[in-house]
Amino acid sequence: MLVLLVACAAPAAADTSAVPWPPFLGPRLAYPPDVVAAVERIWIEPTLTRTVGGRPAHVPFELYNAFVDAPDVTAAAARFRKLARYEVDALDDDWYRATDNDGSHGMYRVIVREPVRRVVLSWGEHSGRILGTISGSALTVVELRPNGNGIEQVLTARVRIDQPVAAALARLLITVFGRLADRKLAEGFAVTARVAEWAFEQPREFCEWITHEPLPAARRERMLAVVPGCAARAGAPQAATSY
Repeated sequence: MLVLLVACAAPAAADTSAVPWPPFLGPRLAYPPDVVAAVERIWIEPTLTRTVGGRPAHVPFELYNAFVDAPDVTAAAARFRKLARYEVDALDDDWYRATDNDGSHGMYRVIVREPVRRVVLSWGEHSGRILGTISGSALTVVELRPNGNGIEQVLTARVRIDQPVAAALARLLITVFGRLADRKLAEGFAVTARVAEWAFEQPREFCEWITHEPLPAARRERMLAVVPGCAARAGAPQAATSY
């Protein structure tokens, strides 16, 4: 799908000043052409736009940020705790490949990373019995709002479905599709919050798990450094055992 987006971007007009552009992003020249093309397609003609608030995460802000920025670690911990089945592979610090092990898979890239905000561009597809395989892309803004009751989470997603029939059906059944999307997004928030709270409330158990989990060393060390009680394990030799 990324190849198709690049190909579509090639003949674009030189003057893009009249093309709408998200105000929360930097100038177009700061991004590769394929990213610019994908953002413009989603921003100009989204199939759905949803804003969802997740339950507060009751952990220190620095710790929660670490889990947000390490979705592969969060996913592995969620599977260990039997909170979710999805998997995430970190291709680098900004690129990730993901699957929910239930018919959906794709890739996403973090294109803005700020202390209280992330902007994510994603591509993916879902295979189901009724509509077959549906592909699409999304531009998502995640806001983290620390307060006295924890960290509030608000996500705004613009989604573009590639198949015209599926897109028309989604618009027609906006109430049903919208509620389904909201529930899925809220579930993602809840999983991240519960994993972070596990690490904060039971650091010894979390440290033991992550020490033996087969993760890239740099990503393991990053988490060990921010979880209270784990810092002493950072840099220590890791066992080869995995769960």
